[in-house]
Amino acid sequence: MTLRIDLNSDMGESFGVWKMGDDEAVLPFVTSANIACGFHGGDPATMRKTVAAALRHGVAIGAHPGLPDLQGFGRRNMAITDQEAYDMMVVQIGALAAVAASQGAELRHVKAHGQLYNMAVKNEGLSHALAQAVHDVDSDLVFFGLAGSTMLPIAEKIGLTVASEVFGDRHYMPDGTLCPRNHPAAMIEDVSESIRQVLQMVKQGTVTALDGTLVKVRADTLCIHGDQPGAARFAQAIRDALLAEGVQIGV
Repeated sequence: MTLRIDLNSDMGESFGVWKMGDDEAVLPFVTSANIACGFHGGDPATMRKTVAAALRHGVAIGAHPGLPDLQGFGRRNMAITDQEAYDMMVVQIGALAAVAASQGAELRHVKAHGQLYNMAVKNEGLSHALAQAVHDVDSDLVFFGLAGSTMLPIAEKIGLTVASEVFGDRHYMPDGTLCPRNHPAAMIEDVSESIRQVLQMVKQGTVTALDGTLVKVRADTLCIHGDQPGAARFAQAIRDALLAEGVQIGV
């Protein structure tokens, strides 16, 4: 069986004169763009420009809704209800869908951002709210969720197509969750280490946690964060390594 994986990256997270990431440099090496919708990052002009850039590169467009926390970049815990989560998802997906439609395009997927994503991984009610919002806006949208988490079966039960997501530049905890951002070992900054982890996840269906535990994962889509230094170099090296191993790249 030929292995195949989608490469996704978070994009469009600049805001006003504040610049985050180098989207144009990363786009040639990925197949899906998760575009910020104005809550944790992004603004109307950035959303328009990022959609246009993704279209130029033939990259699938997805909404990347987050918590309403520009100052904290959506990476801080917030006490929100399931209804509040649902409402903010609907608004953000709808906004990016309108921007895409204005350029003759459609959204393919939705991936929650940052702490909204991490909170849902451990909270069934929140997972349900996120998935229900996606379904109610457009049931054809693919729902991205952390491999092995409660997010995926909940979304499938609602009726969504899901993509099991793994991370090439993040370390894992023994329970299969991502190492918290405030942990000194949260990020993988060595390209060769990242490639080893990616190939293990894609070809063997496991990832080695920080304590050495082997955690089972299904790798449908691989996230490469666009906001870390050298993101384009990471993306190109990982893509090249996958292709060299006979893995197809695409949505």
